[in-house]
Amino acid sequence: MTEQPHSLGAIAVVGGGSAGHVVPALPVIDALLNRQWQIHFIGTRSGLEERLLGGRQITFHGIAAGKLRRYLAWQNITDIARIVWALLESLWLLRRIQPKVLFSKGGFVSLPPVVAAWLLRIPVVAHESDLTPGLANRLAAPFVKTFCTSFADTGLGRFRGRVKHTGTPIRPELLVGDGAKGRDTFAAGNKAILLVTGGSLGADKLNQVVREALPELLQQYTVLHICGPGKVSGAAQPGYMEFEYVAEGWADLLDAAEVVLSRAGANALFELLTLGKLNLLVPLSAAASRGDQIANAAYAEQQGYSQVLQECDLNPQSLCQALQRLREDRQSYMSKLAQFQRLPTIDLLVDEIESLA
Repeated sequence: MTEQPHSLGAIAVVGGGSAGHVVPALPVIDALLNRQWQIHFIGTRSGLEERLLGGRQITFHGIAAGKLRRYLAWQNITDIARIVWALLESLWLLRRIQPKVLFSKGGFVSLPPVVAAWLLRIPVVAHESDLTPGLANRLAAPFVKTFCTSFADTGLGRFRGRVKHTGTPIRPELLVGDGAKGRDTFAAGNKAILLVTGGSLGADKLNQVVREALPELLQQYTVLHICGPGKVSGAAQPGYMEFEYVAEGWADLLDAAEVVLSRAGANALFELLTLGKLNLLVPLSAAASRGDQIANAAYAEQQGYSQVLQECDLNPQSLCQALQRLREDRQSYMSKLAQFQRLPTIDLLVDEIESLA
């Protein structure tokens, strides 16, 4: 990727370790590019972040990345060395780029550049997607000028900087999906569409239970199942279709779906709430995460936006019962979803970044 011609100056963006720390940054990057900023993206050397950036006119920089763990492991020793090296790399890189602002979307790769920016007196704007801040953002907080949050109720402890509720950036193309086109493209037939998605990597337990529940689900739904890379079972049958991933036509498919069965990552959740989709959430368990999805789902349930089924309670029978209750209470959920506050998130974030430039 090549740099765009110099105009207003450079802005650095950092985030990575997972798609969830990159994808929400893309609409913000696009808006900054449209306003004639030069963008430098800092990520891991894994290739994930660079692939997600697509063909945008951005300069990508890969740095060392040490994972931030909440438990004792021998890898912590080597990862501390990687984090120190990443800090030195970030200092050298930011001195060379001389960005006017660093925008951090979180993830374990973000901490060294944020600290380096603070040492170089480059203002930092950070965004937290989840209701409860992740470890990287908690550690980065003392070095951040403005913290932007998806949830109005996000607690940032003793953070003394500016806090701004912006919501989560939603890709503009998702707002103009064509349900009729989606139904036609995926040959969905006449039944209501149940869209199942377990996130960018899929969800093994969710995949298994959905397949076991198919005899009952297919009586009411056409089931379109996003399984994740390498997780297609080959068990396709009339009314049931599997996909590793859907990029082209995803907005149309979302618009066509009557019900969405999903994990409760903040990005996926805000897409569903913004689009007003009837949804059943199965958050990732605390055994496999820090509990952020459980907190996100609890918030959505308390607001009346979503029905929640915990993974420990997930089985074919409980899944079908939860979907039945969701259909029975459809009017109540749709009424609450209609009241969801849709913020001009991209403009709010770009304005905040530019105000510090």
